[in-house]
Amino acid sequence: MSAATAPTAGRKTLAVILLVPVLASLLLWTFAWPAARTAPRDLPVGVAGPAAAADGLARELGRHEGAFEIHRYEDAAAARSAVEAREVYGAVVVTPAGPELLTASAGSPVVAGLLREAVTAGAAAEGRTVPVTDVVAPPAGDPRGTVLGAGLLPLAIAGAATGVATLLLGLRGTRAATALAGAAALAGLAGAALTHSWLGALAGDWWAEAGVLALTVLAIGATFAGLAALLGKPGFGLAAVLTVLAGNAFSGMSSAPELLPTGLGLLGQWLPPGAGGQALRSVAYFDGAAAGGPVLVLSLWAAAGLAAVVLGGRRRGAGAEPVPAPTAVPAPTPAAAG
Repeated sequence: MSAATAPTAGRKTLAVILLVPVLASLLLWTFAWPAARTAPRDLPVGVAGPAAAADGLARELGRHEGAFEIHRYEDAAAARSAVEAREVYGAVVVTPAGPELLTASAGSPVVAGLLREAVTAGAAAEGRTVPVTDVVAPPAGDPRGTVLGAGLLPLAIAGAATGVATLLLGLRGTRAATALAGAAALAGLAGAALTHSWLGALAGDWWAEAGVLALTVLAIGATFAGLAALLGKPGFGLAAVLTVLAGNAFSGMSSAPELLPTGLGLLGQWLPPGAGGQALRSVAYFDGAAAGGPVLVLSLWAAAGLAAVVLGGRRRGAGAEPVPAPTAVPAPTPAAAG
């Protein structure tokens, strides 16, 4: 081994020793910190019923400072419609017989349990029971509503693999964009076939679910390919942080965005995994209610990524220097040969 090679190998070894713990710490912080700080923060909840009784109930919920964002509704029908439209996670309805709780465990099983605990705790202390109606429940194939949250990381990996494979195979420009779109479409069909037709975990319109799955994979894949086309290898790292790392950790799909530390839940909804998860939840369980915003976010990521892929391909094509034609060597004259 030469003297120049030994220091280089030593520096690489030291880099691995130092970088791996840093990466592990970053991963633990990204995923463990939000989970350890889970608590309601301005969680949208409805209150319905006669003004006097509803005011008292709103004040009672307001004792949990900063936990709930109270929405007022005239009656039980209006509150139920708000839950079905994903305006609120649940609602407490004041009736002559006492309060009743409306939940939507398909929107978030964690929030549904939290509301049940918050509303029924006081009544239980007084020896009363609060009737609970699950307005939008998960399908029988996924009674705990865990499949959707568990499927988010595979979607991110599928999108990342699509973007990386596109560039590693040497595809550029419009060919790369076509490959990304085609692969995402097939991934969406396969995903709907598995989660809806086979597992029975999704219960909405089959084609709408397939479309959201495809758009999610396309947004992530185009982000990888687009950033790599513009930035080179560092683009892969940035895309991984935005989608696989922060995108999944801050998505709020295992609980709810409003249960994450302030700001992280909102950030997660602007990243492809969070937007894709919310859009899929809407089309799978709520007849598409509140899906417009997440679909728009996914479309913007997909469009920006595909534009970067095409632009990067054109820049590479324009920057490539043409290979000069070989110059013909003149044959020696008889005099020169002599």
